[in-house]
Amino acid sequence: MRVLVLSHTYIVDLNREKLRALAQLSPEMDVVVGVPRRWRPGGVQNRVVVSEPLQQGNFRVQPLSNLSQNNQGLLTFGPDLVQLLRTFRPQIIQVEQGAKALAYAQTITLNRLLGLKAKNVFFTWWNLPYRLKFPISALEAYNLRNTHGLVVGNQDGADILRDRPPGRAFGQRGYNGPYQVMPQLGVDETIFQPQPQPQPQLAESLAIPNDTFVVGYCGRFVEEKGLLTLCDALATLRAHPQPWVWLLVGRGDLRDTIQARAEAAGIGDRLRWVTDIPHDQVPRYINLMHSLVLPSETTDRFKTLTSSGWKEQFGHVLIEAMACAVPVIGSDSGEIPHVIDQAGLVFPEGNAPALANHLRLLIEHPTRRQELAEAGYHRAMSRYTNRALAKQLLAFYEEIGVEK
Repeated sequence: MRVLVLSHTYIVDLNREKLRALAQLSPEMDVVVGVPRRWRPGGVQNRVVVSEPLQQGNFRVQPLSNLSQNNQGLLTFGPDLVQLLRTFRPQIIQVEQGAKALAYAQTITLNRLLGLKAKNVFFTWWNLPYRLKFPISALEAYNLRNTHGLVVGNQDGADILRDRPPGRAFGQRGYNGPYQVMPQLGVDETIFQPQPQPQPQLAESLAIPNDTFVVGYCGRFVEEKGLLTLCDALATLRAHPQPWVWLLVGRGDLRDTIQARAEAAGIGDRLRWVTDIPHDQVPRYINLMHSLVLPSETTDRFKTLTSSGWKEQFGHVLIEAMACAVPVIGSDSGEIPHVIDQAGLVFPEGNAPALANHLRLLIEHPTRRQELAEAGYHRAMSRYTNRALAKQLLAFYEEIGVEK
């Protein structure tokens, strides 16, 4: 099976592991990843990343000349894409730039003009209702009309692009074809894995005494991540006989607000801040946690059904914690309940008492904590490693009618 994947996401080598795994599933697999030759990941003021070609067996990265160096929707490729399509003759063309991407319309058109008869597939993370005006509405309609398969990072995104589902207030973008819900990137189980031995020096450096329950958070310190709700929930556990601390790993503008709220609630001395660490060090801190909490909250603007607002698209830190056999607690914002399923605890977003009850359960019942740790680990290994995602992707390609 010959698969061509196009996306700016894969200018970063670490992000290619799922596609490397796909190429390794069978000697008959041939995977080419087309990436922009030049890209500004953080915007026009940041440095330019210049992509380099790579060949590893039947996995290849091919830089392509590109228009637009920092806008996903406007990204298109130069004439070397035509040459690649003619020589490689893919059976699958997967563009991971969203439903309204010009690059996807470009590959659909070239697929037809070159007579490739490849299956058109795209990936999107977008999980908020939106309204479009001409000509963007026509562009999306063209893309959806010519799509053979949709890979989407969350169930809400699939529902928005399909006909209006029963009981849902949004939808009806008109896509009726096959779809697969799965994240764009998997968890690397060689990096995120259970720590078999205690880490006394790391705990000591953070002033975490032995036998202290560690409530963890890892991510951006911003309001929509629900950290003020988590602070309120922990405040109700101030007098709990089990010693506990709150370990926050990440960065963001809300830090001072969180600290002030914790001080006012009498738990300021329980907070432990870890910022500006490299990604490969994150598993060490996750392994210090007795539970990781992702209390994300959908913004009010989303409830007006405009394109503004935010809700959790996936929650990648959840599968990182699960891969480390750390029990997870999440709100019911966006995709979080689907990621956790029965392998963790879910509470209504913004509900501090419900979150406090979940924390109390894990603090007071080590057996239940261990059960959830094991359930989360098995779920991460079976569904969310890069190899697991590659297998799901291959099965989906076969579902839409592509032979190995």
